[in-house]
Amino acid sequence: MADYYNVADIFGENVFNDAVMQTRLPKKVYAKLHQVMEEGKELDLETADVIAHEMKEWAIEKGATHYSHWFQPLTGVTAEKHDSFITAPMENGKVLMSFSGKELIKGEPDASSFPSGGLRATFEARGYTAWDCTSPAFVRQDAAGATLCIPTAFCSYTGESLDQKTPLLRSMEAINAQALRLLRLFGNNTSRKVTPSVGAEQEYFLIDREKYLQRKDLIFAGRTLFGAMPPKGQEMDDHYFGTIRERIAAYMRDVNKELWKLGVSAKTQHNEVAPAQHELAPIYAQCNVAVDHNQLVMETLKKVAGRHGLHCLLHEKPFAGVNGSGKHDNWSLITDDGINLLDPGDTPHENIQFLLVLTCILKAVDEHAALLRASAADVGNDHRLGANEAPPAILSVFLGEQLEDVIEQLVSTGLATHSLTGERLDTGVKTLPDFMKDATDRNRTSPFAFTGNKFEFRMVGSQDSVAQANVVLNTIVAEAFCEACDVLEKADNFDLAVHDLIKEYATKHQRIIFNGNGYSEEWVEEAARRGLPNIKSMVEAIPAYVSPESVQLFERFGVFTKAELESRAEIEYETYAKTINIEARAMIDIAGKQIIPSVIKYTTVLANSLSAVSGACADADVSVQTELLVETSALLSDVKVALAKLQDVTERAAEMAHGQEQALYYRNEVTVAMEALRKPVDQLEMLVDKEMWPMPSYGDLLFEVSAI
Repeated sequence: MADYYNVADIFGENVFNDAVMQTRLPKKVYAKLHQVMEEGKELDLETADVIAHEMKEWAIEKGATHYSHWFQPLTGVTAEKHDSFITAPMENGKVLMSFSGKELIKGEPDASSFPSGGLRATFEARGYTAWDCTSPAFVRQDAAGATLCIPTAFCSYTGESLDQKTPLLRSMEAINAQALRLLRLFGNNTSRKVTPSVGAEQEYFLIDREKYLQRKDLIFAGRTLFGAMPPKGQEMDDHYFGTIRERIAAYMRDVNKELWKLGVSAKTQHNEVAPAQHELAPIYAQCNVAVDHNQLVMETLKKVAGRHGLHCLLHEKPFAGVNGSGKHDNWSLITDDGINLLDPGDTPHENIQFLLVLTCILKAVDEHAALLRASAADVGNDHRLGANEAPPAILSVFLGEQLEDVIEQLVSTGLATHSLTGERLDTGVKTLPDFMKDATDRNRTSPFAFTGNKFEFRMVGSQDSVAQANVVLNTIVAEAFCEACDVLEKADNFDLAVHDLIKEYATKHQRIIFNGNGYSEEWVEEAARRGLPNIKSMVEAIPAYVSPESVQLFERFGVFTKAELESRAEIEYETYAKTINIEARAMIDIAGKQIIPSVIKYTTVLANSLSAVSGACADADVSVQTELLVETSALLSDVKVALAKLQDVTERAAEMAHGQEQALYYRNEVTVAMEALRKPVDQLEMLVDKEMWPMPSYGDLLFEVSAI
């Protein structure tokens, strides 16, 4: 019997959300908490005690025995330490269950073992987690029982940010302040808060868990380091939006149920382009909540997969030769009274506030293109960006025909007098309904595309947090708003000044607009002529964080200090080096312990076959065995040479001091040696008896699950 349930009944049932707080908290306490959440007022300990008590009682009713400050250090995953609710035993041997306001608002995890980029020494261990009351607590239920998870920020003893959440919250405050300044100039005195709204689409692969456990490269590196292409890949386009197989559908059903209970509004699910690839997309949420929700999505995708005998791969490029995975970050700005600052309306040429917001964003992306590219930099993303399957590494903005036409009018005449409108869709079939097309098409090759009432930043890697991208987006747009307001607040004639400023921004930053094919070589050449940066790798992208312009930007709005930026750059370099080191050593291990012995066994069988056939019949044609033996032996020799080279450069890299120089060496020398080793191994896979090959093939991994 299928497990039937009503989504409306279970949605958010494990979340200490506003409805729960309104029911359980005294009115005065509820009102004080909302003042903290909406106005940034300080939460007093007495109020925190009441909230903590009610949160604990609610969590215990859900079966919770422990609580945890749930935070996002610079490791790429979440972290937590569990404490039970029990107090010291009483004289009668019983215990009480308690949870104080102090325990709610502050935790003390060890800060020395998390990445800090030199901000903390090993002996300097103290760090703090602080409750983010704007992101609701939740109860997570799994094999460990039930745990109350409290979203928190994480900082060092000296106050520097050691996480993703702290700068995100700072950037949200920055853009709120500057967006309100802009709204006040247009006579809006009712909106009290402007919040970035985010929806993070998540792509992922599913493979059979037993096959996964037979691949050391997947276990150690999260991607296949060897693998020949199967006879079929994605060239038939039959997997994209195809019928979801029952095994996958059952998995998706369980994922949705878990996410809905946690208040994550999982909405869209479908098969993606590559075989075994899928996508999940939520409804938009407040920026920091959306970041938390995306972490829950990734954790849930991985956790539920095991129950179905599957394994979820979140790496950007787990398989060579087929599309990798990304994460589209849909970003907009919403007021507390429901106004979307990125809604152009029916006549965008007349919507002056929208045009100012739009041209400010063009200015922000153009001036900080390298920084925005760095926000999506990731080791796995180096395999994906610019590979004709994802946005190019060149930042550009797609506006569509309608808005591009408005911008061109502003640039050429200084005045936009009309907007293109959608036409009626003519399918040529009388029984199909008539409807109006959108005024503009989409562009899947654009890294930063306007899609109606939001921008879609399509560069973010599938396994990355979307926090970094939104920190940069919020801050660069806050700067653009600030500079526009500085001009307009001093203007004698506001209407004239705002028209002049819109034209100035549109003219100066028109180079960032591109509606064409981002995959074409012509665009690469055109982008170079326009002076747009083409940053092809993570190592090349990292310096943007510590450029004088970036330091000035982030310090101006209190998002990062120079020390925090330098530490993050150091962490990025170290992460790159460590990741490539793990991959290289995994290749060395697999090649030396699995592939070479398997190929030797196969050549031995060939040689024995050659001898046996020749001995049994002197006139027998043994040319096939001979050719195979010669070709296989030659490739085996190539593998041995390439393996020795990879061992040599990997050892040299490991001896270098951490930092940019080491990261560059890994990129320029180690990754090249890795590719040189992979080439003959993949050729051997096509020759060696499948029964003797030491690991499942691409065909086994990509098509077995999809076939069920």
